[in-house]
Amino acid sequence: MTATDAATPLAAPPIPDPRRYRALAVIAVAQLMIVLDASVVTIALPSAQRALHISVANRQWVLTAYTLAFGGLLLVGGRVADYLGRKRMFVVSLLGFAAASALGGLAQDPTMLFGARALQGAFAAVMAPASLSLLSVAFTEERERAHAFGVYGAVAGGGAAIGLVLGGVLTEYASWRWTLLVNAPIAVVAALFALREVRESRSSGERHYDLPGALMVTAGLLSLVYGFTKAETNGWGSPLTVSLLVAGAVLVAAFVAWEQRAANPLLPIRVVLDRDRGGSFLASFLVGIALMGTFLFLTFYLQGTLHYSALRSGIAFLPFSAGIIVSATLASRLLPRIGPRALPTAGLALATAGLAWFTQIGVHTSFAAHVLPAEILTSFGLGFAFVSFSSTALVGVGEHDAGVASALVNATQQVGGALGTALLNTVAATATASYLTIHHGPAFVPAGAVHGYATGFVYSAAMLAAAGVAAFGLVRGRAGGGSRSGVAGATDAAEPELVAG
Repeated sequence: MTATDAATPLAAPPIPDPRRYRALAVIAVAQLMIVLDASVVTIALPSAQRALHISVANRQWVLTAYTLAFGGLLLVGGRVADYLGRKRMFVVSLLGFAAASALGGLAQDPTMLFGARALQGAFAAVMAPASLSLLSVAFTEERERAHAFGVYGAVAGGGAAIGLVLGGVLTEYASWRWTLLVNAPIAVVAALFALREVRESRSSGERHYDLPGALMVTAGLLSLVYGFTKAETNGWGSPLTVSLLVAGAVLVAAFVAWEQRAANPLLPIRVVLDRDRGGSFLASFLVGIALMGTFLFLTFYLQGTLHYSALRSGIAFLPFSAGIIVSATLASRLLPRIGPRALPTAGLALATAGLAWFTQIGVHTSFAAHVLPAEILTSFGLGFAFVSFSSTALVGVGEHDAGVASALVNATQQVGGALGTALLNTVAATATASYLTIHHGPAFVPAGAVHGYATGFVYSAAMLAAAGVAAFGLVRGRAGGGSRSGVAGATDAAEPELVAG
């Protein structure tokens, strides 16, 4: 050992951010708003439809305008946050989300409401990947990181069901407008706390945006959703339906081909080709398809068949929310021990069994005997899966790609939700129409509707089963999440530029 070597101090381990748990609280609030807003208007939709005279054909755009903008722009949002600063864009997107929520709550016609919902989705597309990247940078120790993702997974999983409860309360005791207006003050307060408690980080790579890729993937997803919607009214074999679905598939395929040769790809293929991450993304996408369809059918079943009020329908979803929160908390402790392969596989098996139980509903079945146990099984299994997906998607990813990987965690679920809402709604409506073609008369209408819901649950269960197969067959991560713990430990990454917040 030389004198120079002896004088060179060993690199000290990184000091944890002392504000990391306060930052986690702010990030959790932001994530809760994002997930809430995808579902909070579901129960309020009939009231909004009557107030703004929205047609039956167009009412689904209150939901899909948000999820399409969110899912279609998430990859761009991840890059924007990487390059311009994750804390900065987190605050900007919170304030933009507040403004869009206020605009939607004050909407005077359908166009204004649809536009506000799309704006909400666009700002959420920046907020979501920024928040997950900030969480990854703040928590670098393995066990603390697992606990942080447990909180994040519980919020992400339970938020949709909480949104249905909140939507029922606000619709019944205030107005459907408050399902949107309530976000504005919460987002502003969260932005103020973020300025003080969240630490800035950004990528040091080149700052270019793949606009052709963004246009192709967004147009492709829009075409697919619109094609699924038109299949309900025009039929699957109609020229318009076929043209829309083919155009959507071609655009998505063109996007994949473009990303392989683009100088600054929106979605670097290396992020998806990692077997663990790719398996998590595929499983997350399939879960998104199944989950939004589940909420949609349950809402109509509770209000239309069991004749629950908006508030009672919302309360009926509480067990779903509680199950996800409990299992996500438990998953944060189990994940470092048993690894990200066994945990989501077991969870998705439970969730599939729950959705299979939902297929047994009938016109005269009770909530306690059929809905409640199915909710508990499904939600408990999904909590295991959500925590695993969020953690595995970021293990070993380079700092330069952290925003993209974070975006894909949300994008897969949101895109799946948008496609699932349109596809499964069409499947259920087609099954109902076929049932009523055979069984004539108004006395069979309730049974026909329930037959459609049950058919939708069959397809949803199949999606969850496929997600479980993807998790088991593709994810190979070891207990503790693999050899590297997320972006902070990626040795092949560009060094992040940290700015004191």
